Amino acid sequence: MTTDTPARLLQLLSLLQTPREWPGGELAERLGVSRRTVRRDIDRLRELGYPVQASMGSDGGYRLVAGKAMPPLVLDDEEAVAIAVGLRAGAGHAIEGMDEAAVRALAKLEQVLPARLRHRVSTLQAATTPLTSGDAASVAPETLTVMASAVAGRERLRFAYRAGDGTGTRRLTEPYRLVSTGRRWYLVAYDLDRADWRTFRVDRVSEPFPTGARFTPRELPTGSAAEYLRHSMQRRQETYAFTVTFPEPAEAVAARLPAWLGTPEPLPDGGYRLRATVGDRVEWLALRLAMLGCEFTVQEPLELVECVRELGERMARAAGGRAVGTQG
Repeated sequence: MTTDTPARLLQLLSLLQTPREWPGGELAERLGVSRRTVRRDIDRLRELGYPVQASMGSDGGYRLVAGKAMPPLVLDDEEAVAIAVGLRAGAGHAIEGMDEAAVRALAKLEQVLPARLRHRVSTLQAATTPLTSGDAASVAPETLTVMASAVAGRERLRFAYRAGDGTGTRRLTEPYRLVSTGRRWYLVAYDLDRADWRTFRVDRVSEPFPTGARFTPRELPTGSAAEYLRHSMQRRQETYAFTVTFPEPAEAVAARLPAWLGTPEPLPDGGYRLRATVGDRVEWLALRLAMLGCEFTVQEPLELVECVRELGERMARAAGGRAVGTQG
């Protein structure tokens, strides 16, 4: 029996966050209290903003439903470890969809994890090997969480940085946003020593250290961090423009594309067109387009057209030239 009311409320909340309806009698038995006490505790949770729905019946049931706001979650040990391991795996390899918000969530979770659970998370991660593309750069999740916390707290960040030619420098920055391109993480920040905006590959960052000094965010030269990163990459690399058309609605295609590539625009005669400038190898872009899972036609450049054709022929040969479902 849990006699401490706050502890009992947390235990009750943990039970209700399981997606099922709990009969009042079962909750009372689990908590070791009377059904009347359960009803009072339910009222306390409602006062705290948790939308608990009650059902009529001989025993009466309770379940947590979606409300207008996201109330705090209560996780047991196994749930906390599972979420932390999953977020760490995604963060370390710039998996698409693993954006800055997910890294901030990881930072918050790891901040409150007890030492025994942090040890379990580290042990599990060390015992597993993620399967990623060969050119994907891995990043220590601790580096990302420190950066995300500095971005969220508007706190100046100092770190060591290794340039592409191997030159090492120390940077003092006002971190603005973390951006994932699907293969790499980048930090968009204002470099105080150079008095200008810069982008930093996070896999080249080491020893990140929040200084404790707060700052008011400056206005980016472009509308968003993703757009700034795209322009920055174009300036530094030998780039090429490409045009691809799609028969599917722009929203469906955009949901599968990296944000920094932009959004397809409607064509007068139907369909949608994506125009962008990139510095990636045409082989990677061809593969990325093939992974969209929708029909597309490459208009330009010729190198990309040929690369997509060769990729399709290679895939057909790999399948033995047979359509799915044919009999041998």
